[in-house]
This record gives sequence, C-alpha cells and structure tokens, in this order.
Amino acid sequence: MSTTGQEIKNVVLVHGAFADGSGWRGVYDNLTARGYRVTIVQNPLTSLEADVAATTRVLDRQDGPAILVGHSWGGTVITEAGVHPKVAGLVYVSALAPDSGETTAQQYEGFAATPDFVIDVAEDGYGFINSDKFQAGFAADTSDADAAFLRDSQVPINMAAFATAVKKAAWRDKPSWAVIATEDRAFDQAMLQHMAKRIGAEITNVPASHALFLTQAGVVSDVIATAAQNANSGAR
Repeated sequence: MSTTGQEIKNVVLVHGAFADGSGWRGVYDNLTARGYRVTIVQNPLTSLEADVAATTRVLDRQDGPAILVGHSWGGTVITEAGVHPKVAGLVYVSALAPDSGETTAQQYEGFAATPDFVIDVAEDGYGFINSDKFQAGFAADTSDADAAFLRDSQVPINMAAFATAVKKAAWRDKPSWAVIATEDRAFDQAMLQHMAKRIGAEITNVPASHALFLTQAGVVSDVIATAAQNANSGAR
C-alpha cells in the first residue's frame, strides 16, 4: 500500500532491551488523548528476527499509515521492521540506527564507554542491567520507586542479537525524527548524535536519562505527533 497523502493516525511503539512495553504508558495516554490510535509491541528480546516479527505482526493490524517509534534497541528493530509498507515515518528515541549490513554492536565502535551502564551476562547468553547500577545507568531522572520497578521488571535480552546485521535500513527510504536524551548514560552522547545525523533525522534534544520514554513522555509525544503530521508531506 502507498501511504502518500493519507492522514496518519496510527502510532506503533517499540520498546528496547531490558524493558517491556509498559514504560510507554505516558506516551500512550498523551497520544490517545490527541486522537491517535496507539499500539505497543511486546518484543520477546530473543533475537532481532523475533523482535522484527513481533513488530511486523502489529504493523499488519494497522488500518492505515503509521509512525513507527523505537527506544534504544528498539531503534534497530524499527530500522528493519520499518520497511513495512504501512510505515510512513520513523521516530528514534535515544535509539540505535544501524545501516543495511551493519550490526548493533558496530554502532559503538569509536565511541566512549559508559561505565554506569553495566550488563551482567549469564551463561545462557542473556543479559540484565546490573541491579546496583540500574538507576544510575538507565533511569537516573526517575523517582526511586519508578527506578526500582523498572529494575525489578527487567526483560533480559539475548546478547547475540547485537551481532545480527540489519538486512535493509528503512531510514534510507523513509523520513526520520530523533529524540535524544542529553544525560543518557547508556550511550555516549556523541554516538547518539552521530547516529541521528547520519540518518538525516530532525533532532530534538531533551535533558533526560535513558528512560526518557517515561520521564519525558510529553516531549516524545510531541515529536511523534510532528512526525505524523509531516511524514507524508515531505516536510520535517
């Protein structure tokens, strides 16, 4: 299907590693109040292919063009899943954005380490964020209670997913926007800015932690709404 010229009222939200879709509640409430139809993907985090398949199932159910939004690892997922014909535009929320043939792991090359973001990897290859470092590395601007809930509801990711190459990068063909947390301790700031600029995204910077999908739901929602209003017009 072609999405050209159609009003965009559908939004699909894709969470990242170590999390689930519940963190999008504030964005969901904000956008549904504006009249958008919002659907939240629940990634299994078992492989890139599985997460793309989960996202594709949701995209198949949309009744028209959609804005596809990804946080963190969800950026890699939307980069591949975003080739779906119903996707009119992409929004990267402190998110990874590999090119065709690139892996997620390659995005880190040449950028500074993030000592507050510590991943403990078990013998089975699945990783959790270190409990003692969780709030500092992932959710420094949340309340202690919210950080504890996020920490204790972590969904581990199969670390092998970071070594899987994207087949075709959707951002090469579709307009993109980026919301970047300037106090993100999961990624080097220079890395986030580099990725967003490379894909030609319109960038919105916001003072926030990696959990900006939760703590800056209003700003994230505003950028998604801007994408919905402009993706089919060619304006950004």
